[in-house]
Amino acid sequence: MALSVGTTAPDFTLTTLGAAGPELFKLSENLGSTNLLILFVPMAFTGVCTTEFCEISKGINEYEKLNATVIGISGDNPFAQKAWAEKEGITLKLLSDYDHHVATAYDVAYSAFLPDKNLIMGGVPKRSAFIVDKAGVIQYAESHDSPGQLPDFDAIKSRLAELA
Repeated sequence: MALSVGTTAPDFTLTTLGAAGPELFKLSENLGSTNLLILFVPMAFTGVCTTEFCEISKGINEYEKLNATVIGISGDNPFAQKAWAEKEGITLKLLSDYDHHVATAYDVAYSAFLPDKNLIMGGVPKRSAFIVDKAGVIQYAESHDSPGQLPDFDAIKSRLAELA
């Protein structure tokens, strides 16, 4: 079960690829100015994950108007994430949780990902959404065991509007 509303968001430092190469993104250093919408997805280059992040990228202005910064997290390496973003036009910041520490800390890691399809990789993040407010407290939490189920983006936007 994912971390619950009212919980202090676990701090983390993850790698992203910027224009000059690898950069570190530390949650605690990005609190204070906007709320953060953290979206976990299982894997780059997969259908539902691509659809989700492409739709978010197209509507990123809606989130910015709600005083939110959107970040995406997957267990893929940052070079694969960059290739995926370039191929699909994904514009949100993608963070690599290659060792699955953050998915585990947020309690959204599969013990075995799609074992019925022989993908038994443990630690892969479940499709999940968290709103972390400016003070670092989780204000919205949603996680799905089915990798095909998208978060409720209407509920997310409604909660962000309350926090704006």
